[in-house]
Amino acid sequence: MPDLYDVAAIGNAIVDVIAPADDAFLVANRLDKGAMMLVDQARSAELYGKMKAGVETSGGSAGNTIAGVASLGGKAAYLGKVADDALGATFTREMRAIGAHFSPTPLVGGPATAVSMINVTPDAQRTMCTFLGASVEFTDADVTPAVIEGARIVYLEGYLFDAEPARKAFAKAAALARGSGRMLAITLSDGFVVERHRGGLLEFIESQVDLVFANEVEIKSLFQTDSFDEAMAEIIPRAKLAAVTRSEKGSVVISHAETAHVPAYPVEKIVDTTGAGDQYAAGFMFGLARGRSLTDCARLGALAAAEVISHYGPRPQVSLQDLAKGKGLI
Repeated sequence: MPDLYDVAAIGNAIVDVIAPADDAFLVANRLDKGAMMLVDQARSAELYGKMKAGVETSGGSAGNTIAGVASLGGKAAYLGKVADDALGATFTREMRAIGAHFSPTPLVGGPATAVSMINVTPDAQRTMCTFLGASVEFTDADVTPAVIEGARIVYLEGYLFDAEPARKAFAKAAALARGSGRMLAITLSDGFVVERHRGGLLEFIESQVDLVFANEVEIKSLFQTDSFDEAMAEIIPRAKLAAVTRSEKGSVVISHAETAHVPAYPVEKIVDTTGAGDQYAAGFMFGLARGRSLTDCARLGALAAAEVISHYGPRPQVSLQDLAKGKGLI
């Protein structure tokens, strides 16, 4: 199978509603600061009515990553489930507008397209309340073999572990990727995802995954330790490669052969951390798909993350390709 894409991702297709908020708003609405909480459609609508005016944009963790890959000049594809409604049409149109391959079969007669209400406090922390809607109706029937087999890297969004049909889709994608000699990557997505599915995630990583993305909280939660070094020592026997972000401390990339510590790019003002990990993964995988060193992959990831935290919204607002060229990274 020829290389059709640098990265193909499977994720929850979600429209993000992002607005500023203060801590008092979070307390008044019983929101856990910095967390991602699952809500039903009624609770989602209630929060939408209370939030300040903000930005509405196609999002979803893996969707944001694909947007970053495309912004770097990469060839990208996305697999996710939307409903046959206005938001589903918007999501589809916006994914195609960035140059990504996205040809879903919209859900008819089921829940609406997923929405995530994201409240951003002055310290740039984002608190997410997500109605998963149609996104959790993604099944193994939605996994397109030609897309998986044609991607250098197949990237799976950990949030999908909350839905049993999606876990079956992961298994199908993993089998297709391994059968065609493709690299399989997963992001742990959120500390609460790890808490809910630690055993399943570990089993999947050990048996299927080549590359793990996580932040410091997630990797320590996965191995139930307060020591970052202990967590890193635990991950490498289970995966060929791990890239772990540490906020302002940068990131650590570890393989069986080497360990790289890469600093974060300086940012004049951090506005919104939504999408930082997604864009780090985009830069890292773009570099990996193009044969760059692990250090350069991490630098590309750090650059993409720095761009996205400098403004509201989870996707690049300027060309990451131009930024990377300016830094001599591509």
